[in-house]
Amino acid sequence: MTHAVAESRHISASALDLWSMVADLPRMSEWSPENRGGRWVKGDGPAVGALFRGRNKNGFRRWTTTAQVLDAEPGKSFEITVTFARFPVANWRYEFEPVPGGCLVTESWQDNRSDWQRVVGGVMGDHSAAHARQEMAATLANLACVAETEAQSGGTTSTS
Repeated sequence: MTHAVAESRHISASALDLWSMVADLPRMSEWSPENRGGRWVKGDGPAVGALFRGRNKNGFRRWTTTAQVLDAEPGKSFEITVTFARFPVANWRYEFEPVPGGCLVTESWQDNRSDWQRVVGGVMGDHSAAHARQEMAATLANLACVAETEAQSGGTTSTS
């Protein structure tokens, strides 16, 4: 189920390879403009229920979040729900559809913050739907660049 705020991109790589890249959350900093990596704190990889502590940066602002894996179906879908100080923030979902020449990857976002959280969160910068769309487009472009380079070289350049 794609969330209302979504971006899609055709990427010349397999759905399973792309899923493996996205689900490797410590590696997310390679394509996300805000995420700076992190570590698994419950479980050691992308399985439903696993928890990940992520580091984020936007300009001079820095913060950490906790992400719990809600869906992890290899080659098909991956979704996390993000909290900050135990308050709900957002769900991020990726869906992978094999198409001729590669895969259509859809990244979607659902804002789970309350009204007061949006006001207080404004101090941390723009986290609107428009900002999420820009971040998703950049994330997918960076993912495509890395995935297509890896596919051409016949290997993985994982740093984790």
